[in-house]
Amino acid sequence: MTNKLKISQILDYLDEIYPNVACELNYQKDYELVIAVMLSAQTTDTSVNAVTAHLFLHYPTLESLANAKLEDIENEIHSIGLYKNKAKNIIGIAQTLIKKFNGVIPSDKDLLQELPGIGNKSAGVVRAEIFKIPDLPVDTHILRISKRFNLVNKDADPYEVEQKLKKLIDEERWIKTHHQLIHFGRYFCTAKKPACESCKLAHLCHK
Repeated sequence: MTNKLKISQILDYLDEIYPNVACELNYQKDYELVIAVMLSAQTTDTSVNAVTAHLFLHYPTLESLANAKLEDIENEIHSIGLYKNKAKNIIGIAQTLIKKFNGVIPSDKDLLQELPGIGNKSAGVVRAEIFKIPDLPVDTHILRISKRFNLVNKDADPYEVEQKLKKLIDEERWIKTHHQLIHFGRYFCTAKKPACESCKLAHLCHK
């Protein structure tokens, strides 16, 4: 079966089980999303939402975050992984946004990656969520699913998977598919106990 035919079946099934999905990170201001996305590396969205609820209450502005003491930010987010480095990134993001971008989130992918802790994937998430710019950033769930369906080589890295999926999927549905694949991997095609017995795509899977 060709990858194009596989993708057609996969997308039809995703539309069936996840017709309306969105980003699960909570935020009210654009810079809060940037920080939440950075914090979500190697950590669940649920854990991030738990710490940002208190963080953004105690530090309600970019300026308050930029001027915060590192130890205080560490205490705010100590329950999530890599919290020491992420605390530095929070302050660094706030300071960089103020000094270089007048407090405004840039839409350019290269400029976004000038923010501490923001790489290609995170920049893609921010662009898609805030600016609705078509992108298909690949996280651990999308990476796993793409390899299970044999859409990419087993040793493909996230950037290679992103480029392959963008060739197979129409640009106008990149953002939607990104969210659908994350939900599919997070709640259905999980790493340890995927629901293979009830999956209509089991015939495509090479788990």
